[in-house]
Amino acid sequence: MDSEEAVGTTPSTAEGPDEPVRPAIPAQPGSFTDMQTSTEFGELRRAHRSFAFPLTLAFVSWYLLYVLLSNYAGSFMDTIVVGNINIALVFGLAQFLTTFLIAWWYAKHAEARIDPKAEALKARMEAGE
Repeated sequence: MDSEEAVGTTPSTAEGPDEPVRPAIPAQPGSFTDMQTSTEFGELRRAHRSFAFPLTLAFVSWYLLYVLLSNYAGSFMDTIVVGNINIALVFGLAQFLTTFLIAWWYAKHAEARIDPKAEALKARMEAGE
């Protein structure tokens, strides 16, 4: 085994036939820990958590409300809105709508606030700073 292979690279024979051989990245044991404790990484985590946690809590609450109403407020959920469409169907379809809206909103949030910070951290790590 070459000394280069021992430094954290995989031999080129382990790569698939269509995959390019990637250059070796020297192992720097403290760099990941240093990055994790950096202010920039903390800001990245805060940007993610400040969006994801409240929205997850809101969606789970909304879903549980739907389930509880379906189980314990049958007469309310059977209320006809239009034709054969009742409140239960409207709430059920609203679950799908909110799922897609949250995914779209998160994509916009990530594009504006998370991705630029993550790219900057990635560039710093790859530059060896």
